[in-house]
Amino acid sequence: MDIIKSIEHEQLKSKIPDIKIGDTVRVHQRVKEGNRERIQVFEGIVIKKQNGGLNETFTVRRISYGVGVEKTFLIHSPLVEKVELVRVGKVRRAKLYYLRDRIGKAAKTKENVGANLKREQIIVKEEAEKAREIEEEKKAEKAAEAKAEEAKTAEKAEAKAEETKTAEKAEAKAEEAKTAEKAEAKATEPKAE
Repeated sequence: MDIIKSIEHEQLKSKIPDIKIGDTVRVHQRVKEGNRERIQVFEGIVIKKQNGGLNETFTVRRISYGVGVEKTFLIHSPLVEKVELVRVGKVRRAKLYYLRDRIGKAAKTKENVGANLKREQIIVKEEAEKAREIEEEKKAEKAAEAKAEEAKTAEKAEAKAEETKTAEKAEAKAEEAKTAEKAEAKATEPKAE
């Protein structure tokens, strides 16, 4: 894992809310005012989700005193305390920009009546840790395979060296035998007088 990914991994929340487009949510956000800190609640419809990983954001829209207000929140931000699901919306789009042109009841999404309001939170960090462990295991396996291949090539080299030594010894013995035969042949030849 490279440096940037490891730094981003430290910043990730372990569990994030399972929000879908069209849901009405209540976002609890920490706000600092001077030296005091309080939690501000922003309730509205999720009109879009963007990006992924550490930079994942979602935008919530509400009508406040007749004026449309949109806020974009980072899912992994430490300032976002929690996100509550109020209503499950029934939509067939990824971005609900058309709600900007609507007023009153038309600016709401249809409610998915049979939907379960208690959604499980998505676990992020454990999956990333498992992925990192799997990656490390693969690296270890590759290193072990490389060592095994090196050992095999070393064994092959040793075997070849032994074969060449035995072949050289056999050739040397054959030459010695030839020279011995020549010497015997010379010794047994009758000398011409």
